Amino acid sequence: MMEKRPGIFNDVIGPIMRGPSSSHTAASWRAAKICMDILNEPLKKAIIDFDKDGAWASNYREQGASLGIEGGLLGLEITDDRMKNTEVVANELGISIHYEINSFKTNHVNTFRLSLEGINGKNTQAVAISIGGGSFEIQNIDGFEVNICGDFYELFLFNSSKEMTLEEIQAILPQSKSIVESFNSDRRLINIKFSNEVFDETIEKLRSAVSFDELIITKPVLPIVAGNESELPFTSVASLLEFAEKEDLDLGALGLIYEQCQSGLEDSAVIDRMKNLISIIENSIKTGLEGTTYEDRILPQQSHLINKAKKGNKILQKSIINQIIANVSAIMESKSAMEVVVANPTAGSCGVVGGVLRAVADDIDATHEELIRAYFATGIIGAYFAMGPGFSAEEHGCQVECGASAGMAAAGIVQ
Repeated sequence: MMEKRPGIFNDVIGPIMRGPSSSHTAASWRAAKICMDILNEPLKKAIIDFDKDGAWASNYREQGASLGIEGGLLGLEITDDRMKNTEVVANELGISIHYEINSFKTNHVNTFRLSLEGINGKNTQAVAISIGGGSFEIQNIDGFEVNICGDFYELFLFNSSKEMTLEEIQAILPQSKSIVESFNSDRRLINIKFSNEVFDETIEKLRSAVSFDELIITKPVLPIVAGNESELPFTSVASLLEFAEKEDLDLGALGLIYEQCQSGLEDSAVIDRMKNLISIIENSIKTGLEGTTYEDRILPQQSHLINKAKKGNKILQKSIINQIIANVSAIMESKSAMEVVVANPTAGSCGVVGGVLRAVADDIDATHEELIRAYFATGIIGAYFAMGPGFSAEEHGCQVECGASAGMAAAGIVQ
């Protein structure tokens, strides 16, 4: 496979979500959803534990990790209104979900462990980490080391016989993107990644060639499935600038090229996806400005106060800053009211890019096509930021989220 690089839709502008934190809510929802594929039967009981020295031990409820985990385990879409009351849904379904603080070995501050029991008695345990901005990695399943990031269709052969080599399996599955094995004592796990849905024909090929105790398939939870990437005409920032000058391209055009190469989609499909994200972002501005309420939040609605102060001549008139503040606040208030928002690049900083670009677009009478191009400019800046520090506040402080979104918004303004 090609070297993995962050995608604009998978890692920067998105996920579409509810909840206070993309690291806590979106990442945990994604991981829990895949864990239900691994359990492969309806859930009866779940115990979720956090290491006592980890970042989530003290705030997993307040920051929405429990919300995301429960939504994923219950099979709720993260945009579903029932995400606001996951405990009620669990009780109605007779599913027990408990949380514990324990001590176990981890390699990341945002580690959580899920011990699941199905209604037919099957048990499975998974260890996952949240990397920032909704990205995650499942690192262990039942003692086997794995690397599941939600961007592939994945097939697992548990306790597979050792007679057949990975090369031999690759020969009968040429469409697979990666085949790796992991061992737990004398047990073997084979993990095969695909860019397309795994059909019965593939499963039958494996059954006739390899012996195993159990076959599990997980579906991708990211918007863009990996494995369809093509070579970029630039890699580093320096080569990007050189390519832009040579081809006379602006940053928005470069962002579109980047995501086309990353996703394998045609230009029109990439643009349509961006249009959908912009629509959701702008609806969150509208929702926030119309007024939101939510009992369990610290601050009440304040975004409307900008217009009130303007009408009362309490603040400077004809200042674009006024509308930027109102828009940014409106998105953040939609988020804190558990309405649907787009993490951009995180939920903690989701208001900046959308709020700024809407205000600037209105001020200069930009067309919708120009706004779309500005979003692609923000996206490629975010992608290169993701290649550097990433977006995890637990690793770099909350300022990393605001710094990333400010840099992205600046790129959009220039575009």
